[in-house]
Amino acid sequence: MNTPSSKAQVQMVTIDEDHVGQRIDNFLVTKLKGVPKSMIYRIVRKGEVRVNKKRIKPEYKLAEGDVVRVPPVRISESEGRPGPSAKLTKVSQLEERILFEDKYLIVLNKPAGIAVHGGSGVEFGVIEAMRSLRTQQKFLELVHRLDKETSGVLLIAKKRSALRHLHDQLRYKKMQKDYMALVRGEWQAHDKVVKAPLLKLTLKSGERIVRVNKEGKESETRFKILQRYSDATLVQASPVTGRTHQIRVHCQYTGHPIACDEKYSEQKFDDSMRVHGLNRLFLHAAQLKFTHPETEEVMQVKAPLDPILESTLKKLKKV
Repeated sequence: MNTPSSKAQVQMVTIDEDHVGQRIDNFLVTKLKGVPKSMIYRIVRKGEVRVNKKRIKPEYKLAEGDVVRVPPVRISESEGRPGPSAKLTKVSQLEERILFEDKYLIVLNKPAGIAVHGGSGVEFGVIEAMRSLRTQQKFLELVHRLDKETSGVLLIAKKRSALRHLHDQLRYKKMQKDYMALVRGEWQAHDKVVKAPLLKLTLKSGERIVRVNKEGKESETRFKILQRYSDATLVQASPVTGRTHQIRVHCQYTGHPIACDEKYSEQKFDDSMRVHGLNRLFLHAAQLKFTHPETEEVMQVKAPLDPILESTLKKLKKV
């Protein structure tokens, strides 16, 4: 892809196969690093961005061979926000948590406490951090998401073609995700499959939550008991659908909320788990099974539990 070095000049960028199918607004977000999306929409609307010398809309999808006119953009310090420094501890530690990497993708063991992407008051997320670590990598995009407080396997695509292939696997349910969750009480064996529609709601306080509601979207999670403890159960949760907070709400719905879930758990249970040193949501994306986008090899990647989760389990009394 042609990328002249001077940012003060108009750039004429020829689209290669890695960007085929990408929306022009998302392409510009990565091309014009630090430029707010509101400004990107503005320059597209004004016709400053053109494809093959024609005006386009923000939702236009790029085709191979398209020539994109990218104008010089000047932003004030208040408008732009630089990416995170690669020297920040949270950022540099991500390098140590890479489970697998080749020229098509990165599989990361995401730590709890860091969002997958910035925005809505979040200074930076995993994807911005990885871009600051891999400044020479022209394409890095999240394949899927994990909640901020959830740890475990996270896929990042290094090529547009890989992203499309992996998205297709998600869409057609060809990708298997297995989570580990520590839940309250004795999980009943008959609760192997939970099918309950989920609806996103906003409370008067502005907090966003998800509830089981007949008006919601069809949702399904499969569960398997891994270990029983005196006051809790370690379960494997495998979502068939991929709704926001799905596993967390389905556990709450069955009467077995996940330990230390600030939105959906129960105070007394959480306090009993904190006595054992647990200070975060006990939900971990333990394993991901998918087909490699290039070699078509079936891959099964496992992410080890973080020490705090391992330590908590060791302190619980097995049944």
